[in-house]
Amino acid sequence: MNFEIIAVDFDGTLCENKWPEIGEPNKELITYLKKRQETGDKLILWTCRVGEILDNAVIWSAEQGLIFDAVNENLPEVLERMGGDTRKIFADEYIDDKNSFLNHLYDVKEI
Repeated sequence: MNFEIIAVDFDGTLCENKWPEIGEPNKELITYLKKRQETGDKLILWTCRVGEILDNAVIWSAEQGLIFDAVNENLPEVLERMGGDTRKIFADEYIDDKNSFLNHLYDVKEI
């Protein structure tokens, strides 16, 4: 694969954590992800949201200019390579507000 896969959380990462509502956008992170996607990288929305509140998050993300290559599932290329669904989302980078290493290095809002 000639691209990186980035799995990104929603609440507290792409937006301020107001679950089940949607908080203010993390504009710096959204800009970063759009630039990465423009270079050919793939984005997976990786969230605990389900049902209608997941649908709302996907719609909100599209309004911010983020169209995900997958939502809470692996990319088709990964499924093919692994011979099926591994259940665990495979990515080269995981961006999440609960990532202690990431939080240690810098505030996610400054990405």
